[in-house]
Amino acid sequence: MKVETRSIEYVPENERHGEARDLFPIWFGANMNITTLVSGALPIMLGLNLFWSIVAIIIGALIGAIFMASHSVQGPRLGIPQMIQSRAQFGVIGAIIPLFLVMFIYLGFFASNTLLAAQTIGDILPIGQTWNIIFIGAICFVVALYGYDLIHKVQKWFSAASLVLFLIMTVIVFLLPVPAEQWVPTEFNLSAFLLSVSIAVTWQLSYAPYVADYSRYLPTNTPPKQTFWYSYSGTVIGAVWMMALGAVLTIAIPNFADNTGGNLASLFGSFAIIMFVLIIFGQLAINVFNLYGAFMSSITTIEPFFKFRVTPKVRFAFLLVITIVATGLCILGQGNFLDFFLNFIFFMSYFLIPWTSINLVDYYVLRSGEYSVKDIFDLNGKYGKVNWIASFAFVASIVAEIPFVNASFYVGPIANLLDGADLAWAVGLFLPAALYYFPMKRKLSRSDASLEANVLGGMNEVEEI
Repeated sequence: MKVETRSIEYVPENERHGEARDLFPIWFGANMNITTLVSGALPIMLGLNLFWSIVAIIIGALIGAIFMASHSVQGPRLGIPQMIQSRAQFGVIGAIIPLFLVMFIYLGFFASNTLLAAQTIGDILPIGQTWNIIFIGAICFVVALYGYDLIHKVQKWFSAASLVLFLIMTVIVFLLPVPAEQWVPTEFNLSAFLLSVSIAVTWQLSYAPYVADYSRYLPTNTPPKQTFWYSYSGTVIGAVWMMALGAVLTIAIPNFADNTGGNLASLFGSFAIIMFVLIIFGQLAINVFNLYGAFMSSITTIEPFFKFRVTPKVRFAFLLVITIVATGLCILGQGNFLDFFLNFIFFMSYFLIPWTSINLVDYYVLRSGEYSVKDIFDLNGKYGKVNWIASFAFVASIVAEIPFVNASFYVGPIANLLDGADLAWAVGLFLPAALYYFPMKRKLSRSDASLEANVLGGMNEVEEI
């Protein structure tokens, strides 16, 4: 298998391949890991019982996946990575603002996934956690280096293997002793419920910055509905399944989250080693996504200032630097994982949701998917260097979210008035849509009117001649 030759540039039609159904194992497999299980433990830690935890997980996944899968549809239509398409909304230089924030998200998820995998490896190999982290980083680097096709093949095999083993595990988990009152819709806590819905929504939106990266090689004539539903069903089924198991295990096994991988594998008794391998492989698989996405974002950030061709050597160098930085952060960040992860989940949502709102309003409502890919790569093209409308809507929405925030590091005044309910995600979804849509619609209308006037003027001149 060859190293992928494409990076952020347009994928021509003669290089397109695959079918929409290939997206199901990608996004199903992306959720079949212990990081998703830990996310399912968070509603229990916030004080909900099993019934309300699972209801919150289902609602959040169903809502968040709508936006995630809507981004996936953009891949076949435009043939370019997700974040470079943001230039059409923010401008070629202005897109660096969300890109910079997305880089932190990639590094944060890489760190959390790696720490969980390193902990699991430590249960079966007598080597220090630091060496485990380095080992994980090296494997992820190799797979991300080869790129798109290898990632798709790895995810297909992993999805099949994880389906079988997690089916067995599900039967085992639901035979564990769980107090009957955990399944009864009592002791409802609105603030904890809304926080839990927010976690599940944000989990789906965390894929949004790179979801189109894995559909951009599909043929242009791939039906959008198929792209949407295969992405949507894959990520919803995988996420709800794993998060629900995480919630049950947190109730059934004391201190389950202290050693997620070890506790999970121990359920398989003498066959624990098989589960250990699957757990480690799952963490590696999702971390490849983060390295691949970080590579795309770094190239997109630098490309407007330094025009260069991404050869295999350049790809190798970029990915090596990113892997070293990400691995270094993991080594430095060893410690209280759950506090870090919970804060990280909330923190990234405050930035991701306004970006996804602006991107989808522009794509589906304002431009109906009609873009000039050539101008997306042109510093002096029609999308300009900076779109101040998008930049203002993005920054203003993040500021507007602050009073609604409920996190361990800060609780906003409105969240306090609402007994701790965190509605920042709703503000981040609807406010930027309005702030961007109305002024941008006027701008596009003036641009169309100006273009029409120029065309008519040219026709009149021709008639006079």
